[in-house]
Amino acid sequence: MRAERFLRTWRVALWAVPAALLSTLSVAAALVVGGPAAAARDGDPGGGRLGASGDVGPPVPTVGRAWPVGSRPSVVRGWEPPATAYGRGHRGVDLTAAPGSPVHAAAPGRVSFAGRVAGRGVVSVELTGTGDPPLRTTYEPVRATAEEGAEVAAGEVIGVLEPAGSHCPTPCLHWGLRRADTYLDPLSLLPPWLLDRGPSRLLPVTGLPEYRP
Repeated sequence: MRAERFLRTWRVALWAVPAALLSTLSVAAALVVGGPAAAARDGDPGGGRLGASGDVGPPVPTVGRAWPVGSRPSVVRGWEPPATAYGRGHRGVDLTAAPGSPVHAAAPGRVSFAGRVAGRGVVSVELTGTGDPPLRTTYEPVRATAEEGAEVAAGEVIGVLEPAGSHCPTPCLHWGLRRADTYLDPLSLLPPWLLDRGPSRLLPVTGLPEYRP
């Protein structure tokens, strides 16, 4: 009887091992498909996760004082947070710009990276006074003119838009924002007066009575 119980116990254990191994492999495959592979499909060179709508974290301060390109560029594609941490989304916003356009720092900070990633020029700026860990903006595809480690002011030119390397159907700048490994909406850096209003224009004054001394 003891021998029979012993054999039955070992049969159950031997059947359980392949099932557990299969379950582990399935989980690993799911992470690979939904994690780094999804990031590569979305055209982002870095890892990390997108800040989903349910994430709780410190609010993004409106420290931006300039658009990265132009005075009010069109947004080709906006920031798209996923339904889950490893779901598909868009890590940043795409802004229309012609190749060779100057690229400006949206907010003051320090250039933490200026180089090439997967064949594309990338500039990252660590933003001043945005907490610990600090916020970091990224700009690509950009040929850097600012050196790594340099302090830059909002609106200062940090590079020029490269003609190749964009994942947009037309030339554009991909502008990203992240805190540690979490991607956030870079447009949240800009105050309402930059988001809602174009540049000021002086108009002729008519219909006023003529002044006579």
